[in-house]
Amino acid sequence: MALCGIAGTAGAEDYRLVWSEEFDSDGKPDTACWNFEKGFVRNEELQWYVPDNAYCRDGLLVIEARKERFPNPLYEEGSRDWRASRKWVECTSSSLNTAGKYSFLYGRMEVRARIPVARGAWPAIWTLGTSMEWPSNGEIDVMEFYRIAGEPVIMANAAWGTDRRWEARWNSKATPLSHFLAMNSGWTDEFHVWCMDWTEEYIRLYVDDELLNEIKLSDTFNGKLGQGKNPFKAPQYILLNLAVGGINGGPVADEAWPMRYEVDYVRVYQ
Repeated sequence: MALCGIAGTAGAEDYRLVWSEEFDSDGKPDTACWNFEKGFVRNEELQWYVPDNAYCRDGLLVIEARKERFPNPLYEEGSRDWRASRKWVECTSSSLNTAGKYSFLYGRMEVRARIPVARGAWPAIWTLGTSMEWPSNGEIDVMEFYRIAGEPVIMANAAWGTDRRWEARWNSKATPLSHFLAMNSGWTDEFHVWCMDWTEEYIRLYVDDELLNEIKLSDTFNGKLGQGKNPFKAPQYILLNLAVGGINGGPVADEAWPMRYEVDYVRVYQ
């Protein structure tokens, strides 16, 4: 049952639970909390987003990427737009967000999840602002997984605006997956807790209490297009998605299908 907007007690450091989605009712994700992206959306990714690839079962949100082929409804022969130039859709997945339904400013967000790590998988936990166009609205990537030069990494990032449209300034940290496997060979088979601590001074991103990146808000002011504002001093909404391939996901392994991204809970404390 979702607690969307209902407060409780957290206990840690006097935080209170202000929003939670526990995914404990089997069936479709709660539309009071979540929106669903549809079709080809960003980053030249392979998947066609559909709501049906996200479902709740046994207390988990499951986002599944499936290999399936059908005509691209957007196809235009000779188009130079990546969304329209593909004659076929080669796979499907899901992307959920809380835009217009829940956003927050400062606090702690925790997400317990098990991520797919097959070649071509690109799962993410992230947030976006609403007041401006990207990247001047601000983006916080609590977790991304993909490969850089063939090496699988866990990413922890933030992005904000510059003087040029759609050109972001990034503060990114990549931690090799091998770092976690060296400590625990079964790491990829287990659930982990990704956490963002967000205050007026900093954004700190963790996995299982290990600090992955710290972004000082004194450094995150937009350029001219973002009116010199700091996007991380305004509310952001939550996104969960499983992308496939694309600019960062790269080539997809044949044995990767189907990919399953499992989320136990999303909790926000303030």
